[in-house]
Amino acid sequence: MATGRITTHVLDTARGKPAAGVKIVLYRISGQSHRKIAETVTNADGRTDAPMLAGAKLTAGSYELVFAAGDYLRATGQAGEGLIFLDEIPIRFGVPDETQHYHVPLLISPFAYSTYRGS
Repeated sequence: MATGRITTHVLDTARGKPAAGVKIVLYRISGQSHRKIAETVTNADGRTDAPMLAGAKLTAGSYELVFAAGDYLRATGQAGEGLIFLDEIPIRFGVPDETQHYHVPLLISPFAYSTYRGS
């Protein structure tokens, strides 16, 4: 039985808080094709209420998480209404082993972001 999963969380490093209300979309990438497979919004702790993908639905391959950072930054008063430096943040990553846990956090501020493979 497959136990692998993809999870994420978002931290607002400028405010030193979890980033609540960030829309996240997960895509499966195959060649030039992007297939949307999940969509959620972060909770008050900056986390998703459930894994973005888990179990038998998780297969080896390429995936992309797209974070609606601009909407969050505007909602928290950290960005104006017009064109901003960071809007949508895509993170593309590979899943070589579908039995593993792939935790892909996002740390954001109005002018920078970082990510890593968490646990």
